[in-house]
Amino acid sequence: MHLTILSRKAAIYTTRRLAQSARLRGARVRVLDPVQVEMHLGDDAPGLYYQRRKLVRTDVVIPRVAPSVQAYGLAVVNHFAMLGVPTLNDANGIAVSRNKMRALQLLAAHGVPVPPTVMAASAGDLRELVDLVGGVPVLIKLLTPSEKPGVMVCETLQSMEAALEAVLSMGHNLLVQRYVRRKRERDLRALVVGDEVIAWVERRPRPGRLLHTLARGAKLKAVRVPAALDALAVKAARVVGLDVAAVDLLEAGTAPMVFDVNSSPGLKGLEAATGKDLALPIIGRAEELVRLATGGRKAKP
Repeated sequence: MHLTILSRKAAIYTTRRLAQSARLRGARVRVLDPVQVEMHLGDDAPGLYYQRRKLVRTDVVIPRVAPSVQAYGLAVVNHFAMLGVPTLNDANGIAVSRNKMRALQLLAAHGVPVPPTVMAASAGDLRELVDLVGGVPVLIKLLTPSEKPGVMVCETLQSMEAALEAVLSMGHNLLVQRYVRRKRERDLRALVVGDEVIAWVERRPRPGRLLHTLARGAKLKAVRVPAALDALAVKAARVVGLDVAAVDLLEAGTAPMVFDVNSSPGLKGLEAATGKDLALPIIGRAEELVRLATGGRKAKP
């Protein structure tokens, strides 16, 4: 199998782990910075170049497209798909996952429970916004399609006000969303690959003076969950259109809710918390896509 990983840097932990696992299974691997891939359309067949050299055909692509280069990176993913190359997460699924309100709308429309959510372009009445989602603490999500999205946890009205002022002063839209309130509620992340969940962790954000983020510094602990949560996480990934995804859930008694679906999950924290090799199942799914694309024939090494 010939595998292409689209990533800004080969040294990034998840990119490196995917490449290592693929090579251990006998695959040939190349890592391409998506912004250095050149796309060609014209009278001849469509083509792809890298630093002005024509790319040899690959069997499968794993996109790790950074939000900062999303528009160009997703065009590259689409170009590979147009050439008949299977991609482990297609451009549409990645785009939907990063449009946070659209993803929540799709989930709700397909019967996946989501937490109370408000989208706002202005601060308005902060207390009213908080009341609509059931009170603090809340998640605040920056809606920035061309940049890395921020996810902040605000535990008081004062911290929420400070966060909103900072966000809105930059001209960003945002979501305000219900977050964990009682000890028996918890924030869970599932790593979904294909039709199964290969890891579950509980996330606990580290407190800050005014707010803290889930993306930076959250403590992860491996946990076991009921089979029904496995099914819910897989369904959420499928609704958004992803083969590989991190699905974030709020487990609140008998009513778990999905509050985010991430198309480029990092493996470092998950592997440290679970003690598992999580890159290998992703490579296994890539091999499965190659077999499906070749009618069951084994790809050449």
